[in-house]
Amino acid sequence: MRKGFTLIELVMVIVILGILAATALPRFIDLSSKARENAAKGILGSIRAAVAVRYASNAANNVTANNSIPTSVEASMFQDSQIPTEPYSNSNAIELGTGTPAGTTGGWYYDSANGRVYINHTAYSAY
Repeated sequence: MRKGFTLIELVMVIVILGILAATALPRFIDLSSKARENAAKGILGSIRAAVAVRYASNAANNVTANNSIPTSVEASMFQDSQIPTEPYSNSNAIELGTGTPAGTTGGWYYDSANGRVYINHTAYSAY
């Protein structure tokens, strides 16, 4: 008597594993894009908090230029003296301007007129 699996049994196991993988893979891909989006939102929150702290410091020290709004985002505003990296383009460059970003380069965009920070890409300006 021979022991082992028949070819039909092996093919059925492979088919079942393929079906399971086909249902799990799209969920995994969606989770990775959601993780990147949530990381971007969290980092934006920390940059905005750093701008708010600098704004409060300027107001407390009677800095009246531009209503105490910081004119730029600097590395010194952060605990580790580094501007956080934007998770979509892996850039920590900051472009200065006014209005919403129209760029496609990635990194950050700082609107010095009102102290708002965006991802410097038109596809992500809603964060």
